[in-house]
Amino acid sequence: MSSRHVNTAEATQTDATARSETELAELTRARKRVSPRSVLRTLRHHPLGLAGGLLLVLVVGFCLLGPLLYRTNQADVDLLNAALPPGPGHPLGTDPNGFDVLGRLMEGGKVSLQIGLLAALFATTIGTVYGAVAGLAGGILDGFLMRVVDILLSVPFLFFVLILSARFHANAVSLSLVIGGFSWLVSARLVRGEVLTLRVREFVLAARVMGASRRRLILTHLIPNALGVIIVNITFQVADAVLAVAALGFLGFGLTYPTADWGSQLASGATYISADRWWLIYPVGGCIVLTVLALNLLADALRDAVGRRAD
Repeated sequence: MSSRHVNTAEATQTDATARSETELAELTRARKRVSPRSVLRTLRHHPLGLAGGLLLVLVVGFCLLGPLLYRTNQADVDLLNAALPPGPGHPLGTDPNGFDVLGRLMEGGKVSLQIGLLAALFATTIGTVYGAVAGLAGGILDGFLMRVVDILLSVPFLFFVLILSARFHANAVSLSLVIGGFSWLVSARLVRGEVLTLRVREFVLAARVMGASRRRLILTHLIPNALGVIIVNITFQVADAVLAVAALGFLGFGLTYPTADWGSQLASGATYISADRWWLIYPVGGCIVLTVLALNLLADALRDAVGRRAD
């Protein structure tokens, strides 16, 4: 009789555990309704977002596919053809070193976008983990981690980036790491705020009751359910990184020859602003403005779509 009761108790416990796991899975699936398909469906009704997405596709195609269709020599200086106005063979003229401006725009845009994307991914990865740990921990640890973020946010970003760029040789990877290393603070605060709201939801409480570790909570339940905020933040981070690269290049702390970026091109053209050589200034300035505008419009639309689906 006693063994029969033990078997019955074990079966009841097994059934309860299975029901708990099923309920947890259902709660998690219910929370994950903010899917990429639903976001894209909402974006179709956002004209500015669609315009930003289309403009971004054109910019990316111009920078990545353009050099394959319009081949120019961007390595050898040609002083005999320096500062030529737009004309046959050079639709946007040449710069003071004889480089074709249109080809230079494509090469500089490709590097700027690569740095922006790499810096955004690096910053978002650090900020997401940092913010998730702080938000889940709460209490003294959360307060300490956020005070560290507040202190670092008070440090002038451009000041330290200029020092590091001047001290170390600037290349695409190093610039990405430097910019990303100072850009994760905003991501950390955003993710921490999202985790604070998620940690009291039913699926997180159920996972806690079932004995899930903090690592499992963060990687399986919190970060996946905060992907909407993270994706929106990445888009803004890319725009900020493109502006940061342009600012460093304009101040003379960007990439070195023969690699080009939009900031150094703008700085080179600014010296001829009074010589009526508009093709050295307006095309590159327009590329920077259009790229950042496209990213911001798309990020705003994604934020509205994710927020609407979450509600």
